[in-house]
Order: sequence, then structure tokens, then C-alpha cells
Amino acid sequence: MSRTVRAAVLAALLLLMTACTDIGGTGDLDYVAGNGKVVAVAAADREEPVAISGTTVQGEPLDVTDLRGKVVVLNVWWSGCGPCRSEMPMLVEAERELGDDVAFVGINIRDLAPENAAAFERDRGVDYPSLYDPGSETLLELGDYAPPYMPATVVLDQQGRVAALINGAIPSKTTLTTVVEDVLAEGA
Repeated sequence: MSRTVRAAVLAALLLLMTACTDIGGTGDLDYVAGNGKVVAVAAADREEPVAISGTTVQGEPLDVTDLRGKVVVLNVWWSGCGPCRSEMPMLVEAERELGDDVAFVGINIRDLAPENAAAFERDRGVDYPSLYDPGSETLLELGDYAPPYMPATVVLDQQGRVAALINGAIPSKTTLTTVVEDVLAEGA
């Protein structure tokens, strides 16, 4: 095997080894798979409202505080993450079904260019905005509930406080819609 071919094979293997997979983790903290468990936060135990803002993958400003009064679903994703790609159609369906009292916002934390993230969204029919945050600074605003896994989904109550966290891929659309409907019912 030529030196060039060996280098290409090695580069491909390294790329695959650092990519998002269903394996329990890479050991270097680049990616650790979540378990899909829902962590619900009782209303009395919720921290202060989060203030997340930034620029979307389309280059538009977005401030999540403008969505107060709605339940907000924040989904942390990356276009190269297999579980992120698998759950995206479920998120798109849930966003369409849950109605105007719920807002969906993605947080892209790993794509090297916003154009890659925007193409991913276009290909999957994502109509809701995604913040482009390759440095993951927005996640710090989530305090104790900053997700250690990708994908991860955080549900904010109508006041902007973390009400639930799904670590890892969402197990089912029903899981997500049930969590969101429970948080909606609190504000009714």
C-alpha cells in the first residue's frame, strides 16, 4: 500500500473514531453518548431563568428571552452526529404538532461553518432557528443543567427556567411531547 493511501486510510479512521456514535464515549471527552433518560425538575426546584442569545446558522440574531411565555425546546446538535441526524425528523414533527405555545430552538455546537449546519437543516425540513455556537458558550447559561451529552434536549418553562433535560437522543416523539405537554399544563 502506498504512503498516500495509508495516510488517507489513517485520516479516515481518525475521523470515524472522533465522530458521534452510539458507543459509550471516546474517552477524550470529544463525544460522550447520553442515555436518553429524562431528568424532570420540579417547579419549586428550578433555577433562575436562562438568558441564551446569539446568531443563528442563517446569520440572524436570536434571543431566547424573547420567547418567554412559551415552553421552549432547546435541542443541542451537530450535523455529523448520528443520533442527532436520527432524532431530527422527530423534532420537526413534534414542533409542527405542539402548536403556538411551544417554540423550538436548536443549538449547533460543533459544525465548523454555519453553512454546513444550514444545509443540514434544509435537507431535513427544519423550520425553527438554530443558534450557531461552535464554542458551546450558550450551554453555560443552563447552569447545573448544561448537557454533558450530544444530542441533548432541554425544555424551558414559560418563565425560561429549565424544567426538563433529556440526556442523549430522545427515546421517542411521545417522550418529548409528553414532557412538553406536562410543562405546558403547569402554566395553565
